[in-house]
Amino acid sequence: MSASGSGMAAWQEWRADRRRSLTAPTGNLALVETRWLPPGETPDLDAARAGQPGTVTVTALERTDMVTGAPEHGLRFWDANSPAIQDFEDVDAFPYDPAWVLDATYTPVEGARTVAFEHLRDNGGTREKVVPGDIALTVDGTDYTLSAFDDDGTLLLVFGDPTNGDSTYGAGRFLFVEHTGAGRVRLDFNRAFVPPCGFSDQYNCPMPPRQNRLHLPVEAGEKLPVLRDGAVGTAH
Repeated sequence: MSASGSGMAAWQEWRADRRRSLTAPTGNLALVETRWLPPGETPDLDAARAGQPGTVTVTALERTDMVTGAPEHGLRFWDANSPAIQDFEDVDAFPYDPAWVLDATYTPVEGARTVAFEHLRDNGGTREKVVPGDIALTVDGTDYTLSAFDDDGTLLLVFGDPTNGDSTYGAGRFLFVEHTGAGRVRLDFNRAFVPPCGFSDQYNCPMPPRQNRLHLPVEAGEKLPVLRDGAVGTAH
């Protein structure tokens, strides 16, 4: 199916923006270390920056301990000249296909309902994420009720499909969901992207919950990082 000019142009612009973001000084490819601090300790950014090369940026982060529920603090070290940035060429992607721009129904839920997301690099543990609503979507005649969590005010879908581990990243892909009106959202799978953990092993990696695993191969969006030597795979 041929793409409309406006859809294709917007997608190409998204691809260019995505590449700039990945290779930015604090982009996914720049993350070289995530350092979690002992319980009760808070980050000292000045001390952490001392002695670092000029290409390194240090930031603080926080998460909730899966066992105790207490806050955990950490540091992230980003290198604008990281080996991953030096090795990176591009992210391979499927050709744009307007058939994979799908409209769906969105129903907000009352209260803070959570869904357990298994994390690949958290010793197989799960973290509860708030799901603000249900996305009712029909794909190839099959009805789904998808769970997208809130990512700084935007719905983020973590989904899987039969291409994972073959032509696309094995742990699944991410997709930001666009609100288009009262009770309606749009899922443009042409903008499905490799999660941050596909570019640095310093990121944790939420796995798609069962309800977010589609039966049909989603041959749209990003596939895998491509390195300068022509290799295809995780860019770290």
